[in-house]
Amino acid sequence: MLRSTLWVSMVCVLVNSSAGASASEQMPGQQVPAELRTEGPHVIRYLLYLPQEYEQKSEWPLLLFLHGAGERGEDLELVTTHGPPRLIADGQHLPFIVVSPQCPKGRVWDPAQLVALLDAVCERCRVDADRVYVTGLSMGGFGTWNLAAHAPERFAAIVPICGGGDPDSVHRFAHIPVWAFHGARDTVVLPEQSQTMIDALKKLGATPKFTVYPDAGHDSWTATYNNPDLYEWLLRHTRNSRSGD
Repeated sequence: MLRSTLWVSMVCVLVNSSAGASASEQMPGQQVPAELRTEGPHVIRYLLYLPQEYEQKSEWPLLLFLHGAGERGEDLELVTTHGPPRLIADGQHLPFIVVSPQCPKGRVWDPAQLVALLDAVCERCRVDADRVYVTGLSMGGFGTWNLAAHAPERFAAIVPICGGGDPDSVHRFAHIPVWAFHGARDTVVLPEQSQTMIDALKKLGATPKFTVYPDAGHDSWTATYNNPDLYEWLLRHTRNSRSGD
């Protein structure tokens, strides 16, 4: 059950591991709060956006967005601070089903829970399984690299922003197109963190893209998510397409 009458009034869709509302009950073009109850006490809270023309197509690409450390907690409004959910909240329309979970306070992204969330949304929404993408910033950038290593078979392309990861894991997803971003003046997560991952991929013959903003600090995400080329690049890739442009 939902936790309060206020929450009931906010939620248009509830996705539950054992029972849930159909995505057809959500108005296309809207971003609404939802929950996934997994086995045990875990509840994954997230925002779900369906494209304006959702009913006109049988399948849609899905974009999973992972926020940074500052948006953790139980207030889903925080998830709209940056990235695609911010754009949607500001009235922009994206040609993706956008799934934006919230990480609990004091924790980092759990790849197993993210896969469970993807499974649930793919089951209930019109998702093109060959066009599933993940992107994230800062802590979400680390989460993006980590999720790609955990479930490389799921993704058509990934976009980690000002993050980092384990270079020894890149062999698991060297076939996936990557476009990474970082600010050259970032002192929170050093740009070398992204560079290390890019170099490891190149050693395996992959051709990842890496954009470094020469004058940007930690905020390398605003310019990235405001760039239409990013979304066009994502949509050019399907699962099992070659790494690179």
